[in-house]
Amino acid sequence: MTVTTPADLREAIPVTDEVAYFNTGATGPAPDRTLDAAAAWEREQNVDLLAETDPYPVSFDEYDACRERVAAHLGVDADDLALTESTADGVSAVVAALELGAGDVAVTTDLEHPAGTLPLARLERRHGVEVRVVDTDRGRVDTDAFAAAVEGADLALFSSLSWTYGTRLPVAEMVDIAHDAGAFALVDAVQSPGQGPVDFGAWGADAVAASGHKWLLGPWGTGILHVAPDAADRLHPAQVTYRSVADPAADPYELAAGARRFERGTASIGPFVGLRESLDLLEGVGMTTVRDRIETLAARLVDALPDDRVLGPSEPESGLVPVDVADPEATVERLRDRGLMLRDVPDPAAVRASVHAFNTETEVDRLAEALAAEPRRDDGP
Repeated sequence: MTVTTPADLREAIPVTDEVAYFNTGATGPAPDRTLDAAAAWEREQNVDLLAETDPYPVSFDEYDACRERVAAHLGVDADDLALTESTADGVSAVVAALELGAGDVAVTTDLEHPAGTLPLARLERRHGVEVRVVDTDRGRVDTDAFAAAVEGADLALFSSLSWTYGTRLPVAEMVDIAHDAGAFALVDAVQSPGQGPVDFGAWGADAVAASGHKWLLGPWGTGILHVAPDAADRLHPAQVTYRSVADPAADPYELAAGARRFERGTASIGPFVGLRESLDLLEGVGMTTVRDRIETLAARLVDALPDDRVLGPSEPESGLVPVDVADPEATVERLRDRGLMLRDVPDPAAVRASVHAFNTETEVDRLAEALAAEPRRDDGP
């Protein structure tokens, strides 16, 4: 089947036959081709290659091919990309590789996911690093407040897109502010790839972590870590294995050039083989078309809800739409029983709909009607 439209993309995703799926910001629904490709590779690696040859060189060649495919989609050089297990894997690996200690300072915002906050909490608890948190307003970062916080800091860690409010942060501006202060700029971009065209290098960040299992519609286990060429030598991974060095037999060892120093051992290749199929499908539709479709459907959802129910931007900046309800967890359960899949988020306390290009106007209207009927936090008994 040739996929060239959002309708084609929807037909390629089996879960859309079962439910109205609005939870891509947590886990994207994989297309059949993605699942089939991953399974076919696992069989080839574990059966065919074992009967024919040494599986290691063939497998690592496939790993390199997957890296090149992902790098091309993100607009970066394959040498500046590492394939990891997840966004959290990449973020925590970079934070540890900076080897910060007492007297050092890390800056973040109150919009961050635990994938970012937990590595910083470890720095604070175990190594005495000062962690400064910039307060935000409804998903908006005051860049002056950020600049004041990052003065004298060693690390600035922030998201490209708020996972709770759906707002886009001024990433390039924040990177420039961090660099002017002498801080390493690390971006959690997990919600950006798959929502439209993305160029990781254009932000100018030192490192960008993401994954393929959300908006890119790939399998779990498809982490992505971009490290800028001039930043790699500042990073000495806490875990060093034969894949992260130039020559495993050398003593002393020399770290692999660029981002590849963050790749470790015999990683699972099947998920990335599957992700490659998802990239082909999305690019067949066109990433600009995907972005425009997401924007149109998200706006349709927002327009169908009372203004005071929408906690994100009145003009959506992404497919993430947080909605005010009295009991987010209970709402998620009630809507699940009606075949509407979404999730709750902690701050703001809300339910969050993730609108992707494969969704339909009819699904969006069903969701809007169901959410509008839910009680709000300030409704009486």
